[in-house]
Amino acid sequence: MLTGDEKTKHHVGTNAIMYPRERSEVVSPIKDGMVDNWELYETMMDHLYSKCLSVESSEHPVMMSEVAWNKMEKRHKTCEVMLEKYNAPAFYLCKNAVLVAFASGRSTALVLDSGAAQTTAVPVHDGYVLQHGVVRSPLAGNFLAAQVREYLKDQQIEVVPTYKIGSKEPVKEGQAPIWTLRKNIPGVTASWHNYQVDYVIEDLIHHVLQVHDKPATEEELNMIPGNVFEFPNGYNHLFGAERFKIPEPLFDPLGTNLRILGGDMLAAQHVLSSSISMCDIDVRPGLWSNIVLAGGTTLLTGFADRLTTECHAKMTSSTKVKVVTGGNSTDRIFSAWVGASILASLGTFQELWISKQEYEEEGKLIVDKKCP
Repeated sequence: MLTGDEKTKHHVGTNAIMYPRERSEVVSPIKDGMVDNWELYETMMDHLYSKCLSVESSEHPVMMSEVAWNKMEKRHKTCEVMLEKYNAPAFYLCKNAVLVAFASGRSTALVLDSGAAQTTAVPVHDGYVLQHGVVRSPLAGNFLAAQVREYLKDQQIEVVPTYKIGSKEPVKEGQAPIWTLRKNIPGVTASWHNYQVDYVIEDLIHHVLQVHDKPATEEELNMIPGNVFEFPNGYNHLFGAERFKIPEPLFDPLGTNLRILGGDMLAAQHVLSSSISMCDIDVRPGLWSNIVLAGGTTLLTGFADRLTTECHAKMTSSTKVKVVTGGNSTDRIFSAWVGASILASLGTFQELWISKQEYEEEGKLIVDKKCP
């Protein structure tokens, strides 16, 4: 995240970028799960070592995670930066899905990860990703946010982010909000303003939206009590059937009246089943019985139950289907980190590190040899 002024100044981290600043642009070094801007990436790493960890990079080995579809040149570049610029004594690169599986105590699993940009199914067998079975769909968190924005627009509800609120008064449900604009707000950029709006919408998604345990009619949904959400400006809105209808495309992208974004849409259960069907027939039973969820979108109330229902509907009664959700919401969001901490603590892992000496002898291609 950076601020564009005479001399570029960077503000890194969620807390640092919440304060409104003139000409401040919100950017990320990551795109599609891969590093897209190496200058920003190194700025982020500098901040991590100096401000967050307060350690010398040359004194600590580094394990990093990567998406299953990471490009070879980006893997090489990551290894090069960590061992040359940061002079790490050792380095290792591991697939996210493998670490998520390890966090759940499994070496074989089908990891269904639904985050912001996409929902992915990655088969892991004996600690290795089966690359030919990776399946992705854009039906995920950003899709839900777009649907929420469309609904709010139809309802003529303006999302006023917190930074604009000077004061507000309590009002009844559905009553127009009574609030004042904060004084002396700096001239923020569109990207920073949109980030603040997205922050509100993300909060709405996780407090209001819910996945029904099976496909339901409008009449059935209307019988379920609604959920009131208070916007930052004090406006209270009752969400009824729409709190189920908005996330319904995650499991039924064709059977909905809500606007669908462009792209190859696959429901969560179809992402999962397509991935497993691409794997060897002998491996499939172990994957069906070890479906591990990860990512913030899977935290929607009812997501795991609906996925289980849809999977059972696709399979014969003799097929064992088990969906693993982890201990709590924090475990599911940071499961790759948890898995990495478990893996790095194993005595047998020590021989897997890429040492600085090995890198100097064989070059960056060693990452393909030791980090498959």
